[in-house]
Amino acid sequence: MSHQRLTGKRAIITAAAQGIGRASALAMADEGAKVFATDVNAEALADLTHENIETFVMDVRDTASVKEGIKLAQPDVLFNCAGVVHNGSILECSDADWDFAFDLNVRSMFRTIQACLPGMLERGSGSIINMSSALSSIIGAPNRFVYGTTKAAVIGMTKSVAVEYIKQGVRCNCICPGTVESPSWHDRVTALGEKLGSYDAAMEQFVSRQPMGRVATAEEIAALVVYLASDESGFTTGQPHIIDGGWSG
Repeated sequence: MSHQRLTGKRAIITAAAQGIGRASALAMADEGAKVFATDVNAEALADLTHENIETFVMDVRDTASVKEGIKLAQPDVLFNCAGVVHNGSILECSDADWDFAFDLNVRSMFRTIQACLPGMLERGSGSIINMSSALSSIIGAPNRFVYGTTKAAVIGMTKSVAVEYIKQGVRCNCICPGTVESPSWHDRVTALGEKLGSYDAAMEQFVSRQPMGRVATAEEIAALVVYLASDESGFTTGQPHIIDGGWSG
């Protein structure tokens, strides 16, 4: 169908079992892409069904698992969505927190991009989309020390990959959302609510920092993923695309 912007493209997504990853898998499939939706959680992937979606377990923290998944998918589009949000300041960040955050939020992308690039370069085209955050080198927030640090690193990685392969048909961009409604976000609201003694107070704290007075839906972020995956964004590379409801404005 003419309105399907991703017909003929093969896309692989990490952390596709829920939230932004899941919404993006469905959105790309609806636009005609052959989508390989991956996650470490096989059970959560089980009900992600669409005629254009194939699911399998891939652990982005394991190089062999990543190489195997990329070999199967042979993607034209890579969407790195896997990540974790740690709570706390620099004084509360342990070596273990630092190592885990960087492994899942940054090194996982190093693994997937390194595995995808040879095929993309051979074909002379590709779009790599990395999940960063407005909370990075763009804006800071309390109690998000190691998270903000890793997401700033993602922006740097994105720019480096983009400039390296700009003449070889491979584009690399990142997405910098504000707060997005997802299962993991609700877990963070609940945890803060327990600390504050009120779920409603925790919800207010999250929502009040968004000038629009609401958080984003996963589908709103997925629409940007589709655009960056499509040829419509063919002149766009190396950019942090801020979609934060005016938070950093």
